Amino acid sequence: MAMLREIPLLDFGPRIFRLWSEEWLLLKAGELEGGQFNAMTVAWGGFGIMWSLPVAMVVVRPQRHTCAFMERHRDFTLCGFPPDWRPALDYCGAHSGRDVDKMRETGLTPLASRHVAAPGYAQASLWIECRTISVGELDPDGFLDARIAPNYPQHDYHRTFLGEILAVRAAEEQA
Repeated sequence: MAMLREIPLLDFGPRIFRLWSEEWLLLKAGELEGGQFNAMTVAWGGFGIMWSLPVAMVVVRPQRHTCAFMERHRDFTLCGFPPDWRPALDYCGAHSGRDVDKMRETGLTPLASRHVAAPGYAQASLWIECRTISVGELDPDGFLDARIAPNYPQHDYHRTFLGEILAVRAAEEQA
């Protein structure tokens, strides 16, 4: 388990594009207490400032099991992992929590967060705690680039969740 240290939000500066497109993150929504949570791998999203608040944006297709957890619970976490945990991220992206116990199958250990009800993981090297402040729908009428529409052959447009980033903890190499 990596030793994580709290990072002031204005000092948080990961390799943003590599983090989303190559390393991926596990999105965990729900509440640790009572086991009411689900995880899914995310590779699309972003970090920024909205309404003068630090935010994480995640997108979840409405049919994903995690979407219902995102809608019922405002808290979520995004966790990054060392490369040797990539098979767990592959598994969590390819299997539904409706059908399998992802934690049992991957060996990931959920742990309580410090600021939100959604858990993170003992194995994480990056732990971002968020609270949803806005939910929206992607509107295909707004797609101005022809490369976007082929991502939606079933017209199952992502739901967008903007979460205020309340805390970030990271191992030195993730800061």
